[in-house]
Amino acid sequence: MQKKTGLFFGSFNPIHIGHLIIANQMLTNSDMNEIWFVISPQNPLKEKTSLLEDYHRLAMVKIAIDDNPQFRSCDIEYKLPQPSYTIHTLVNLEEIYPQRQFCLIIGSDNLSNFNKWFNFEAILNRYQIYVYSRPGFDGGAYKNHPSVQWVASPLMEISSSYIRKAIQNGKSVKYLLPEQVHTYVAEMHFYEK
Repeated sequence: MQKKTGLFFGSFNPIHIGHLIIANQMLTNSDMNEIWFVISPQNPLKEKTSLLEDYHRLAMVKIAIDDNPQFRSCDIEYKLPQPSYTIHTLVNLEEIYPQRQFCLIIGSDNLSNFNKWFNFEAILNRYQIYVYSRPGFDGGAYKNHPSVQWVASPLMEISSSYIRKAIQNGKSVKYLLPEQVHTYVAEMHFYEK
């Protein structure tokens, strides 16, 4: 039997407790066996300017999920042409890990804009998409698509951009980041002015 592996894509700039809570809820409330955090070097729909170096974001993900055997970091997109397109990543992962059944984990904000994704029809036709709710987004035109499965999870309004801005303004982000990530960010003076 194939292991069902949920792919949670993100810049993780930085990874925060919201990411971990969502991933844990997705695992608990679905038929997925494990979740891989796929660190994206460049989201085609986002500016790259504020991104930390890839290896720092990967290191933060690794230390954030270290205590959970069902979580794994994945840097496959570092080896693929940029910008990163999800369909290319999925196809590459299937070639490398044929014993796994890959599915996507996205927020309802991403589902609402799914038509902007490269080759989105192919993704909808070939993969299951597990969706968690984001405030203000109902999922748009694809919310009832047969490939889409909604998973109960708390609404999270924590964002990496909020954390970066708070640090830049000298505010505390304790408890918004896993403790080891908080230490890493502070010691490296990331996101400060």
